[in-house]
Amino acid sequence: MSTVTTSESVITVTENAAGQIKHLIAQEAQNAGKHLRVYVEQGGCSGMQYGMVFDEKRPDDQVAEMFGVSVLVDPFSAGHLRGSVLDFNDSLNASGFKITNPQARQSCGCGKSFEA
Repeated sequence: MSTVTTSESVITVTENAAGQIKHLIAQEAQNAGKHLRVYVEQGGCSGMQYGMVFDEKRPDDQVAEMFGVSVLVDPFSAGHLRGSVLDFNDSLNASGFKITNPQARQSCGCGKSFEA
């Protein structure tokens, strides 16, 4: 698993995740010209939950550019995601995007929510 980081990036994107993001953008015409937004909101079984959507850049977004893709993070989410890694796994048992967040005190079993 190869990653590229910069001192400014809130989130690190693995090569596998970048490849899947490119695939999803190419697969859906409405995603053309958009970037993946990773965000945090109230909810989930542990108090906070992750979300992802294809979106356009906003003036206050932080941008992580790695392996030819841009990932957007809003200021609120940046505080909860700093130091996180976005990966993609295509295995039979655990397919999908996964966020490894060093700031999460506790995560739920599904990995989609956490306690800050």
